[in-house]
Amino acid sequence: MNLRHSLVALSALTIPAAAFAQWSGNWPVPGAVPPPPPPQAYQSQSPVAEPWMARPAPQGQPWQSPAAQGSKSAAMEPIDLPPAIEQGVDMIYIDEELVPKAVHDGASGGMNFAAWSGAPVDLFTSVNPIYTDLRRGLVRYQQQWGNLPQIPVPAGPTLKTGMSGERVAALRTRLGLGAGDKFDAALAAKVKEFQSVHAIKADGIAGAGTIDALNRGAQYFEQLIIINLERAKRLPAPEEQRKYAVVDAGNARLTLWENGRKVDEMKVVVGKAETATPMMAAYIKYASVNPYWNVPPELVRNLIGPRVAAQGVSYLTDREYQVLTDWSENAQEIDPNSVDWRAVVNGSQEVRLRRLPSPANSMGMMKFMLPNYFGIYLHDTPEKDHFTKNELWISNGCVRVEDYKRFARWLFEGAVPKGGNPKVEAEVDLPQPVPVYMTYLTAQPTATGVQFMPDHYGRDAHLMERYGTQLMAAVRGL
Repeated sequence: MNLRHSLVALSALTIPAAAFAQWSGNWPVPGAVPPPPPPQAYQSQSPVAEPWMARPAPQGQPWQSPAAQGSKSAAMEPIDLPPAIEQGVDMIYIDEELVPKAVHDGASGGMNFAAWSGAPVDLFTSVNPIYTDLRRGLVRYQQQWGNLPQIPVPAGPTLKTGMSGERVAALRTRLGLGAGDKFDAALAAKVKEFQSVHAIKADGIAGAGTIDALNRGAQYFEQLIIINLERAKRLPAPEEQRKYAVVDAGNARLTLWENGRKVDEMKVVVGKAETATPMMAAYIKYASVNPYWNVPPELVRNLIGPRVAAQGVSYLTDREYQVLTDWSENAQEIDPNSVDWRAVVNGSQEVRLRRLPSPANSMGMMKFMLPNYFGIYLHDTPEKDHFTKNELWISNGCVRVEDYKRFARWLFEGAVPKGGNPKVEAEVDLPQPVPVYMTYLTAQPTATGVQFMPDHYGRDAHLMERYGTQLMAAVRGL
């Protein structure tokens, strides 16, 4: 097995079977036991080693998020992290040269919200442009929403145009409108404006969700912006990376950056709560053109095996599946008629299935590989309707890109790599490795301030619970 496949196979050892629905690299030998972590897996004697470089221990449930577990205090990242790493904020840097200077210089002190003063750090040291935009957005948010009367609006029935009463009067006061108790067009417009900023359906109707958001108060949302400012600090400054990509699982977008400027953007499908896309950074080093899809054993046993047992091997041949002897690189194709498919279904026999490259293949026409121990990569997908329907938080952790050709042209300096045989996977190295930073921004900077996003992974809720007092102090110190 060559080095490239060895790295990808090693990453598979930390991923549970359910996460392999998108896996198409070489599968480890069934029954193989992952090597134990080195004694200093979390703390190297090397002077350049830092906590963010820690390799995760191959144990536990690496893909759980608090949203999936129903516990705000659960682990935030998909691995067990050393105590020095602030879960839900920090990023795991697979390659050390991807660590931004702002992170490297400030790592020893950790994250300290109580000391956060709102000072324009970007005026004194170089940081990522997203940080600057968010910092300005915080100021605009305070001016627009923080200066309004922070009075509670009593709970009750939905309020909408044409209604009147004491609750409407309280709503008007809360949103800075003139005295009165009528729900008029001006109030509906102000409610709609508030909703559009705060991740609520902008219909101008004040239901329970809108009232709850109003009653949290502006300081709550200012705290959220501070959390996202901390996340943005983990991204590179313009002079540190001339060309890089950002996968933001907060708003399910892939942005492409050159010389500190965003040059392109597209939707992506990222992990659902149970299999959250991790916050990490690594180099995209090569693309797999016309990729195979190696079917996870769990899916062979529970999904494909029963269909073959019921319909016959034509189910496989019609869909261009191959049955292989094992998971090695030299595996040989075998006759599917020689397999006892009922034994496969009941778990007493295991076979390897591989689907040949095609537009219907779950990997699409190309994968973008960034060797890492999470087993994460970016890839095309045949299911384009997810993008038009905004069904963007449904994957098993890997990232499906909306337009793989556009992404490939950017990575390969204007050319889309092509393989030889359309039924054989080919690997093409990038002219130069390109960093990709995977983050989670639930407050997005806009031209007029910020826009909040739903907390799909429950990370904000965890941080609010853990740092609420310190965050409140930070906001009051602004």
